[in-house]
Amino acid sequence: MIEFIRSNMAPLMFAGLIVFMLFGYPAAFSVAAVGLLFGFIGIELGLIEPNFLGNLVYQVYSIVSDEYGALLLAIPFFTFMGAILERSGLAEDLLDSIGQLFGPVRGGLSYAVIFVGAILGAITGTIAASVIAMAVIALPMMLRYGYSTRHATGVIAASGTITQLIPPSLVLIVLAGVLNQSVGAMYAGAIGPSLIQIGLFCGWVLIVSLIWPKSVPALPPEARTLRGWALAKKCLRGIVPSLGLMFLVLGTIYLGLATPTEAGAMGAVGSLLLAAVNRRLTWPLTYQAMSSTMRLTAMVVFILIGARVFSLVFQGVGGKVWIEDWLTSLPGGVIGFLIFVNIFIFVLAFFLDFFEIAFIVIPLLAPVAAKLGIDLVWFGLMICANMQTSFMHPPFGFALFYLRGVAPPTVRTADIYWGAVPWVMLQVILVAILIFWPQSVTYWIDRPAKIDPSTIKIDLPLPDLPPPPIELDPPRR
Repeated sequence: MIEFIRSNMAPLMFAGLIVFMLFGYPAAFSVAAVGLLFGFIGIELGLIEPNFLGNLVYQVYSIVSDEYGALLLAIPFFTFMGAILERSGLAEDLLDSIGQLFGPVRGGLSYAVIFVGAILGAITGTIAASVIAMAVIALPMMLRYGYSTRHATGVIAASGTITQLIPPSLVLIVLAGVLNQSVGAMYAGAIGPSLIQIGLFCGWVLIVSLIWPKSVPALPPEARTLRGWALAKKCLRGIVPSLGLMFLVLGTIYLGLATPTEAGAMGAVGSLLLAAVNRRLTWPLTYQAMSSTMRLTAMVVFILIGARVFSLVFQGVGGKVWIEDWLTSLPGGVIGFLIFVNIFIFVLAFFLDFFEIAFIVIPLLAPVAAKLGIDLVWFGLMICANMQTSFMHPPFGFALFYLRGVAPPTVRTADIYWGAVPWVMLQVILVAILIFWPQSVTYWIDRPAKIDPSTIKIDLPLPDLPPPPIELDPPRR
């Protein structure tokens, strides 16, 4: 028995983690507890030295120091910005104006929700802000004008998850840190998948409007109160501040004027100014934003500490070698590995949220992907698209939880879950597109040209030297 445990410490450790998670213990403490338990077992069995666990001090310190800590500092800034914008009136102005613009078209409100979700995603970077804002404003309107309950709840939840893929997504910031890649490269690579996802969502609304037109009726004439210059003015009032905030956050990063942390700080200040201009900046609003920011940031840090404990012990007992040998031997080569990874993460997302998957699972998969020659930016964006489904399916579909919390009592929970099904399928289609068309990501990334050192030839010009002296024969005597 002891020899069996010695030979299979890595798979037993991974299985122990899954068991702890299924019992429902908080992820951060479960991961740390499993790591420490198997660390002590490994010491008793002679697999690791006692002083090996001394590396935990360095691992924990590295979380809040150097470049990684500076990168994580962007999380509270973007979270605070999203919480302020959720109550600043920007979403209301955007939905009202774009809804009026698409009003005469079947499914016009659905198109408006998708576009506003994309705009809010490009500003806030947080799913909660997008889903809650649009559910409060758009859902009663859609139900009032005869939209199907399942379609209305599905499009609102799905458009909120666009935030996860569109820069300046918190997910992309975390993935950049975990995969040791540039945040700018992750943001640039996300342009193509974001556009494809918006196109898939709009395409589904078009299909619904053609097959089930009664589910997505056009707005009646009496509801379209704005036309001409009044409508244009209303659209500009919502879009211009959005573009300004987008430049503060994304433009400064793309132009190299600011780091993600600095851009997040400017975005937070911009959201405060926007709330002040709309006369909604109050102390209760600011306190609520700071409180939600503190809770999310604390959760992320504790999960990361637990993940570092688990990862250190897992590598100490040979887990990294076990994972690499197992995954590289899968049939189908790279495609087989990618299919397995996506199915594995899709299933894990039923039980774990994004931060747990990002900090615990992805560090185990990234070395294998690098060994197989997979571009890690593309790999991270593919996983990001996959993990969008974790916000849309039970039991931990947080977008559905947010929607349930603010939806009218007449909206049944079953309708919310069934309404999410087609949109989850669209997200799976997006993952398949990224697998078989990697240029949708790599095209947008500005990579330095690779140079083969063996082909380098350096010709140095010789300096002009005076001619050598002519030696004469010595005189004969």
